[in-house]
Amino acid sequence: MIVAAVAIVLAGVFLLRRDFDTAFVIAALGMVAWFLNYRAQMKEITAAADREEKNNGYEEEPYEDLDDE
Repeated sequence: MIVAAVAIVLAGVFLLRRDFDTAFVIAALGMVAWFLNYRAQMKEITAAADREEKNNGYEEEPYEDLDDE
């Protein structure tokens, strides 16, 4: 997250200096860093929810075929 913030600030500096190509590249790298951080957070949240489901004893029940009765 820190890398993303620094990259956006640097992109702003390059925008003020009217170096648009460099500003774009740095801003794009900042956005990639932000998305990777977000992805890592979502993986942790999903893994924690899966562990909680297992610990609560929730498991899918086997499928019952009602036509065989």
